[in-house]
Amino acid sequence: MSRPLIMVAPNGARLGKADHPALPLTAGEIAQTAKACHVAGADALHLHVRDSKGDHSLDPGLYREALAEVSLEVPDMPVQITTEAVGRFSVEEQFACLSSLTPQWASASVREMSRDLDVAQRLYAFAHDAGTRIQHILYDTYDATLLSQWHASGVIRPDQNEVILVLGRYADGLPSDPEAVGTFHAALPENTPWMICAFGPSEHACLREAARLGGDLRVGFENSQNPADGTSWADNAASVGALKASLASVDETS
Repeated sequence: MSRPLIMVAPNGARLGKADHPALPLTAGEIAQTAKACHVAGADALHLHVRDSKGDHSLDPGLYREALAEVSLEVPDMPVQITTEAVGRFSVEEQFACLSSLTPQWASASVREMSRDLDVAQRLYAFAHDAGTRIQHILYDTYDATLLSQWHASGVIRPDQNEVILVLGRYADGLPSDPEAVGTFHAALPENTPWMICAFGPSEHACLREAARLGGDLRVGFENSQNPADGTSWADNAASVGALKASLASVDETS
C-alpha cells in the first residue's frame, strides 16, 4: 500500500469548545494545532475560520489572518480553504470569498454549487485561470454523477478532477461504514484523485479502507473526536498520530 496523503481538518464549521475543549477556533489555536498535527504526520490542513461569535465564516480577512499564522508555524504545510456555505452563504458569496483570496487550494461542494450554476461556472473558470486547485465535495453517488455531467458539458475544466468523498453526516448521528468506501469509489471515473473523510467513531476504519484502495485521507475533529472504543482523542494531533501508526501496522502485515 503506497503512503496516502493525510490532511487534517481540525475544527469544521459547526463544532465548538463544548464539543471538545481542544477544538481550535482562533487563528492562533489553528496554527498551533496545524504545527502539532504536522509533527504527528499530517501533510496538509483543511481550514475553516470562525467569526467573533464562533460561527462559520467566509470572511477573506479572517482567512488571511489564519493563513498568515499557519504559515509562520508550518511554512511548508499546504493549506486548503473551504468555501462551504453550511446553510449560511449563497454561491455568489462563496465565489466572492474565493476570488478575493485566490488561494492555492480550496474545497467546494458540488451540491452547494448546483444552487446557482451560472455563478458556479464563473467560480470554476476563475479558479482555473488563477491556478487554484479545487477539490469537489461529494456526499453521495448522485453528486458524483452531477460532477461527471459538469465535466462533460464543460462547466468544470478537465484538470479540476480532485474529489473528497464524505461518509456519514452530523445530522441524525448517521455513522460511517467502511464497506461504503469501495461502493462510493467505484462511482468515480478511472484515475480520479480522491480522498475520504468519515464521520463518527468508525472514522479511522473507513480511512484505512480508503488507503487500501489507493485514496488519500482527511482526519480530524471536524469529522470525529472519538476512537472506536468510545473515548475521546486528547487533541487533533493524537488522532493524526494514531491513524498514521495504524496505517504503518497495516503496511507491516500486508
